[in-house]
Amino acid sequence: MKGMSRVLDYSMLDVFAERPLEGNALAVFHDGGSLSDQQMQDIAREMRLSETTFILPDDPETEARDGVRVRIFTTEEELPFAGHPTLGTAAWLRLHHPRLRLVGTETVTLRLRVGPVPVRFAPEEDGALGLHATMLQNDPVFGATHDRAEVANLIGLSAEDLSSGFAPQTVSTGMPFCIVLLRSLGALQRMQLAHRQAEAWLAGRETHFFYCIAPVEAAAPETAAGVRPNLTPGKSSDGHPRWRARMQFYSGEDPATGSAAGCCIAWLVKHGLARPEQTVEIEQGAEIRRPSRIVVRAAKQGDRVHSVEVSGRTIPVAEGRLFLP
Repeated sequence: MKGMSRVLDYSMLDVFAERPLEGNALAVFHDGGSLSDQQMQDIAREMRLSETTFILPDDPETEARDGVRVRIFTTEEELPFAGHPTLGTAAWLRLHHPRLRLVGTETVTLRLRVGPVPVRFAPEEDGALGLHATMLQNDPVFGATHDRAEVANLIGLSAEDLSSGFAPQTVSTGMPFCIVLLRSLGALQRMQLAHRQAEAWLAGRETHFFYCIAPVEAAAPETAAGVRPNLTPGKSSDGHPRWRARMQFYSGEDPATGSAAGCCIAWLVKHGLARPEQTVEIEQGAEIRRPSRIVVRAAKQGDRVHSVEVSGRTIPVAEGRLFLP
């Protein structure tokens, strides 16, 4: 294009999606080595997706030893770690990186600001869309618990909508989230984050976002007060316990939040709401018509929760070129 000296190739992929145009869309720029920090941030704002990633190619020896360097940006900031960008970028590398594709590697390691994150790919199935993969997140760090009434006010609910037995708690596997257990799907559907007030509250507690969850139950209608007291989740078609989640941030909502899902399963296992090494499904994005399926599990030894795994499918949907002066 006239007057434009740089052409940047990128791909778009739907992550945690069972079919195209679902899940969480991601833009992956194949080579961001010539870009400044500000240019990466501006491009992410231009893409207007939950996250955009930039691959920074290195020499083969370094990539083989330490992983492929990747930076992750939202429309507002750079993140040290995020789930759907990790799975989606690893999938693009698995499909297109010459060295990785030629050797048919089962694991792609990304070098992120939180350290190396390995992503393991399942064997490709005939007729299956995209690639199914599992990331191993950092071991969870459990932070402070928080006042139910304060949290309820910030997410547009009453204290009675939150579980009385489990206080909201900050958990991090690389990005700190406040896990909030709600008593019903109705409460989850009604929640509405007070963005400006929430940002100030979260910043003062070394927490980045709220991740609100509720058990999926097909039976037992809500009471007149909108409260479903049973916190035992129903089962998926595969027999796995099902939870529903929402993550509202900035001025919008995330269709799927893989980093928070890792924090969530760690929290569920720690508090006995999921068994160690039990496969659990988290549904997200239904309220914004981007249904996502996140599969999680975590191990526990004594009081220590570890081996946090987050899985999902990535489907390539588009290729593009960005022009810069």
